[in-house]
Amino acid sequence: MDWAAGLSRAARGVLVTVASVEGSGPREPGAWMLVLPGEVLGTIGGGRLEHDALAIASEMLSQAGAKPERRRFALGPSLGQCCGGVVHLSFEPVTAADVPGLRDRLAEALTPVALFGGGHVGTAIARLCAALPFDLTWIDSRDGIFPADLAPNIHCEHSDPVQGAVPQLAPGSLVLIMSFSHAEDLDVLAACLRRRRDRHDLPFVGLIGSKTKWATFRHRLEHRGFAAEELDAVTCPIGVPGITGKQPAVIAVAAVAQLLQAACANITT
Repeated sequence: MDWAAGLSRAARGVLVTVASVEGSGPREPGAWMLVLPGEVLGTIGGGRLEHDALAIASEMLSQAGAKPERRRFALGPSLGQCCGGVVHLSFEPVTAADVPGLRDRLAEALTPVALFGGGHVGTAIARLCAALPFDLTWIDSRDGIFPADLAPNIHCEHSDPVQGAVPQLAPGSLVLIMSFSHAEDLDVLAACLRRRRDRHDLPFVGLIGSKTKWATFRHRLEHRGFAAEELDAVTCPIGVPGITGKQPAVIAVAAVAQLLQAACANITT
């Protein structure tokens, strides 16, 4: 969603932002939608709240010299929504000249993710991450493995040896390892464990594979000097429990859901 290009094309719009929430609400403070002539970008949660907010913003668009305002919406009594909370929305007329100042305000906080492997599952994971609040570094040792048309939050990196990329990962990265080679997987995992030992800044390290693969890897890593508590921090197999399909897209959904869980846990700790 390129809101800056949309606002530049339209020249003017109304920015609707969730200013505060009392009790339950469909979106969190800071969520926004940009109402342009004939186009709406972003969302404040959908339903009747967004329907009414869109009507207000559209009316403001039709008025010359409309002023910023703030409105209170009681979700239960006035809107018939069962959330039961109260949402305060701000309505702000904006123009193309406001784009530079809005960039920081509308920028979404992204969790860094490092994905090692450009195979079928890796590609499916990258497609999912494109629409999620992740800043994905996608790494492979092979040339010509990455697709050409990628979302702005996906950055491809060729690294040979592939584990050489580990020291340069962004602090706080969530790591998924699924290269084309078990030998590469083992080297990347060992590099991640060394970084965790030295810098303590990779909160999630996941390895694709079966319990048998993990038992073999664990044994080999023990021989490399890693302690049981270090190995216990590795997630293998990856994916939220209960999803058993082997198709790349199914594995990807389960793995990305687990990344979202890890990102939320990291934010709250």
